[in-house]
Amino acid sequence: MLKQLLLVTILALLFPICSKGQIHKLPWLKDAQTPPAGEFNVTPLKQWAVNVNQSVASRKQWEHAGVGISSPRDVIKHRWLTYLGPLATQKRTLPKLEILQRKEVGNVERILVKYEVLPGDFVEAYILKPLELNRKVPGLVVLHSTVENSIDLPAGINGRPEEFHGLGAAQRGMIAIVPRNYLWPTNYGIKAREMAEQFLMKYPGSKGMARMLYDAQVATDILTAMPEVDANRIGCVGHSLGAKEVLYLAAFDERIKATVFSEGGISTKFSNWDAAWYLGDTINKSFHHDHDELLALIAPRPFLLIAGDSADGDRSWPTIAKAMAVYGFYLRKPTIAFYNHRTGHPLTKEAEKRSYQWLNMALDHTPTLSK
Repeated sequence: MLKQLLLVTILALLFPICSKGQIHKLPWLKDAQTPPAGEFNVTPLKQWAVNVNQSVASRKQWEHAGVGISSPRDVIKHRWLTYLGPLATQKRTLPKLEILQRKEVGNVERILVKYEVLPGDFVEAYILKPLELNRKVPGLVVLHSTVENSIDLPAGINGRPEEFHGLGAAQRGMIAIVPRNYLWPTNYGIKAREMAEQFLMKYPGSKGMARMLYDAQVATDILTAMPEVDANRIGCVGHSLGAKEVLYLAAFDERIKATVFSEGGISTKFSNWDAAWYLGDTINKSFHHDHDELLALIAPRPFLLIAGDSADGDRSWPTIAKAMAVYGFYLRKPTIAFYNHRTGHPLTKEAEKRSYQWLNMALDHTPTLSK
């Protein structure tokens, strides 16, 4: 008994309390987990329905199956991956990076790289990291919004500073990768319909979102392979289009330990999820499932939804509330939260501030550089 107690004490010293526990130190968290007033004042469900005739009320029921029966969690994961198509589960290889440019921006090195993400398909990405590092640091996958200059925005080259998440992460002591979305044939100028048509012809069994998921996972592969990155502390952040991508990345890649989703439209009914470059029209016609199931797959990893009363708003709360039930299977205090700045689609200064606070707490990171 004494030996067991000693072992537990040693392990506690070597492996401090999980970073998810640090989330609850955030001063604004209570408000971010309180239902909006009025018709949205719903209570998180005690049971979580998987199908019409099946419900789940515990972690054991959620994760474990009977003999010859898949667990509810596995059923949902398989359902969505099948829907996305073969590319969503295609084996990946770590690509070789071609360095196109290096530049120092204050205390940060910004590196432009090019790599082959799929046979014949090349993309560019920025890697941003502090110039001085004396230990492994968290990594951040930053997925850009629908802007003409694609990766230049989060890399801090031009645009609204509130969306400089790649540069901001590096300024705070993390390492970020900012890959270009496939809808941009170059770094400047989106051609959504044209690029989606080309992709769907080449990969007819896969949805456009499968391509986005695949590309984001390749970016995660690159990030986790960097010797300066702590592969156990990887987060992702995205606004608008980028938010859509981080939802899928976090749901299907457990390397992602923390997520910030800003104004992406959390429900398939809230935004243009039926566009050919995302999920296509079957999402509203024949596939009768919604993104509460993806949030359930993310549990118990920290997830922050930022709304602005545009793509997301108070109407997003029921989806969060439903996911809270699954988070509750793991944690007494769930690590999923909802913040509505109510000023429209663009990210605000306060939302940007909360994004970094969330990621720092979730990834157990203390910022080391000034902004």
